[in-house]
Amino acid sequence: MIITTTNTLDGYTVKEYKKVITGEAILGANIFKDIFASITNIIGGRSGAYEKSLQEARQIAMQELEDHAKKLGANAIIGVDVDYESIGSDGSNMLMVSVSGTAVII
Repeated sequence: MIITTTNTLDGYTVKEYKKVITGEAILGANIFKDIFASITNIIGGRSGAYEKSLQEARQIAMQELEDHAKKLGANAIIGVDVDYESIGSDGSNMLMVSVSGTAVII
């Protein structure tokens, strides 16, 4: 499965546009990650725990996107957009990654 953020694929012709598809993943951020992220915010640097959670959520969302495309009989996804959001009562309880793109046959 070819997955790209571009709307065209060099060397390929889009034969059929199937439909816009999406994939989402929401992961809870636990209290330990929050504590370490707060410390990192104070002293500076990167938060490895949150980075790992974001990577995991992105992989889940991309896999869901690919699964949707396969169900439609598509062999590529073009125009992929990845969005990140923090959701919850105070805006930091959960991490959401949503991806969208157009399933096509090339």
